[in-house]
Formats: sequence, C-alpha cells, structure tokens
Amino acid sequence: MRNSEDIWNLVEGRKQDFIGLSDRIWDMPELLYNEHRSCAEHSAMLERHGFRVTREVAGIPTAVMGEAGDEGPVIAFLGEYDALPGLSQESGVAERRPVEAGGHGHGCGHNLLGAGALLAATAVKDWLEKNGIKGRVRYYGCPAEEGGAAKTFMVRAGAFADVDAAITWHPFAWAGVQEADSLAMTRIDFSFTGRSSHAAAAPHLGRSALDAVELMNVGVNYMREHMPSDARIHYAYLNAGGIAPNVVQGEAKVRYAVRAHTLHEMFALIERVRKIAQGAALMTETTVEARILSATANLLGNAPLERVMQDNFMRLGPVPFDEADREFARKIQATLSPQDIASNYNRSGFQPRPDLPLTDAIQPPVAERSGPSLIGSTDVGDVSWVVPTVQASGATLAIGTPAHSWQWTAQGKMPAAHKGMVHVAKAMAGTAVDLLSDPSLIPAARADLAARTGATPYVCPIPADVAPPLRMATGG
Repeated sequence: MRNSEDIWNLVEGRKQDFIGLSDRIWDMPELLYNEHRSCAEHSAMLERHGFRVTREVAGIPTAVMGEAGDEGPVIAFLGEYDALPGLSQESGVAERRPVEAGGHGHGCGHNLLGAGALLAATAVKDWLEKNGIKGRVRYYGCPAEEGGAAKTFMVRAGAFADVDAAITWHPFAWAGVQEADSLAMTRIDFSFTGRSSHAAAAPHLGRSALDAVELMNVGVNYMREHMPSDARIHYAYLNAGGIAPNVVQGEAKVRYAVRAHTLHEMFALIERVRKIAQGAALMTETTVEARILSATANLLGNAPLERVMQDNFMRLGPVPFDEADREFARKIQATLSPQDIASNYNRSGFQPRPDLPLTDAIQPPVAERSGPSLIGSTDVGDVSWVVPTVQASGATLAIGTPAHSWQWTAQGKMPAAHKGMVHVAKAMAGTAVDLLSDPSLIPAARADLAARTGATPYVCPIPADVAPPLRMATGG
C-alpha cells in the first residue's frame, strides 16, 4: 500500500504539466505520420523531465522514445497523438460546432493517451530515483495508430526487443483493465490497369479497370457468407477512373481493409481476397497489382499483468467526478441515441443504467464480463505478441459516446477528461511499480506470453520490403 500512495503522490505532483500537454495536442490535431508538432511537444516534455531522448525511432520521423534509469528490468509506456479527419469540434459544446470546417480532431482521445502515458512514465522515473531502485522506464511516442500501423513497423525494426513489459491505455467511458480483444487488420490497395477507348465509337477496344473493381467487390460480397462471422472486410474507391462516362476507364484503384479475429486467420482471408482480385482481372482482361500499406496483429492478453493492473485500480477506486462533470456528460448523452448508450455497455461488466452519465465504479475483472464482441483494430496488438502487454481503459467520457465522433472530440479537454487521464496514469504507474518491486511478476508475464504464442509464433503482417506509408490517407 505504501508503494501505491508514493506513486499516486508523484503522479499528482506532475499532473499539471501533462494536462497542459494533452490540451496543446488537442489544439494541433495532426493526421497519421504528420504529427510533427505533437511529436516535438512530447520530445520537449521528455527532455524537460530528464529522459534520454531518441528521435525517429525505426526511421519514422514522428516516433520518439525517452528512457530513464539504469540496468534492471525495462518497463515501457506506449503513447499516441494522432488525430482523425473531419472531426474538428469546439471543446465543451454539446452540439456540432467545428473549429474549422472540414478540419481534423481528436475523436479518439489520443491527445490524452500520449500525455497520460508520459505522465505515468515520468512518475515511475521519479519513483526509481527517489528509492534508488535499479530499473529502466521508457516512453514510446507512437504515431499513426489510426490505420498507419506505426507500432507494427517499430516491432519489425526491433524497437521493443529488450522490453520486459509494456503498459498503455485508451480513453473510454469506463475505468479498468481493457479486454485484450481486437481484430488483426491489413490494408491493401488493388490497382487495376486496362485499356481506355471511346465508349461509343470503339467500346470493343476498351478493357475497363472500373469493371474489374466492381466485379472484385461483388466477388468479395459473395464471399462474406463463407468466412468467419467475426471477420470484417471494408473497401473504398481511391480512383474510379475519371468523371467521363463516354470513356472506358483504363485505370481504377480500390483500398481494402481485411480484418479477422486472429493474425493467422487474417493471412488466410487475405489470400482469398487476392484470388478474387485476380479473377476480376481475368474476367475483364485487365491486370491487377496488390500493395500492402499497413497491417496489425490482434491483441494478446496477459493474465499476470491484468491481475496486477486490476489490483491497482481496485486500490485506487473510481474517478472523482463532480456534479459539473456529470452535468456536461448529460448534455452529451442528450445528443446520442438510446442504442448508442446501450451498446456502450457491451462487455463492460455493468448492467445498463440510463440515469448514469459518467461511470462511478471500476470495471470488474476481464474474466467476469460478458456480451457481444464489437471491436476494431490497433497496432498495440503487434507489441503484445513480442512483449507482455497490458492495456487500461481510462474513464474520460460520457457513457455512450461513440468512438470517432464529434461528441468524443468535444470532451477531449474538459475537466472530466483531465481527471480520467490522471486517474489512469496512477493505475498504470502503480502497475509498473509492482512489476519493479516483485521479482516474480515479470517471469510470470513472460511465461504467459510464451504459452499464448507457442503454437502460433508471431509473423509480422507487413512484408519486409514495405516502408511506413508516410503519405497515407487516414482512417480508423
């Protein structure tokens, strides 16, 4: 208990710096691989608090790592700071009111995510120095989580090779250990090339790349009946061949996101999608080129780390929201549908309470939760395959707030968000302190990871010749 109080006090003592950092990042919403100002802010904060800073981690201009301490176990905190397109929104306003028409916004809370993880890392650094304990703490500033898979590239480059445990979090409506449940995902561009011609005077001479894309989409839609029910496939046209209907389109491009519940199920599904693309090219006498842009593995849990983090949350208790926080949360909930709020309770471990604007409890352990699994993808998954990893949920939002929405952005620098960020930083820092204090925990976490990956070892889903897509369009 003494360690808990010490680390919580260290978090409290540093919190204003990192609340300010989260607000500055909110004010400079930058898309994936373009987070230059945000990365600079995090780098400056690392230097200010005495970390040894390494820039351009894995050759990525907007990735940074700070380290403190000597010898001993390496505990890593993972942070993010990328935004989303089209989600510009004034803070503290419970109606759609963009700061900039068509502008970007932190509709997934990554302004808080990076700042909270760095706050926890800084408190652990202070604790190591105060107690003269051997150990190293690192903060990884990771860009491009929203579809760019920066952590996957960082894993492939060996950036986490000597890390003993990784800790991270994500803003949400609840506080507690986040269930390690995500879909592996690969983004692939399929570029079809045919032959242009006059659509009326010489249609027989044309070979339509647009027809090939449409046939590919039809083929994938027919495949949906014959793939795992928890898999997901989405597509978007990047080039439909032009705007002239009297021209047979000689070029067309479509981007696919292929998701499956496990990494190896995804590999099999991708091969089926590739065959459909080849079939569409054959039917239309066109050619097709497939190019992977990014990919992520599914998350792996780690029972020993989850137990340690759950214990920290239970000692900490719920976030100390006040009536002003709850009143604004009610205004946000008034903009949502009953379905939004009800779906937010899926796998939360709580029974729905329509009268509850903000959570007032810690989530029960992961094993005690139930409900339908409606999940996305994250590049934290790749870290979890090579390093024992645990992820927290931080209560920063009105219950029911949809991810990637203006309502999420509107709450991103409100007092409730700051309180939730500081609260989860205490739980993460306490988890790290327990790992550094109890020599049995890290070996147990490693053994758990080895058991999960023994039959199906990690295979990086991004080919060795694919570089980070530094100019890639975003999406979550």
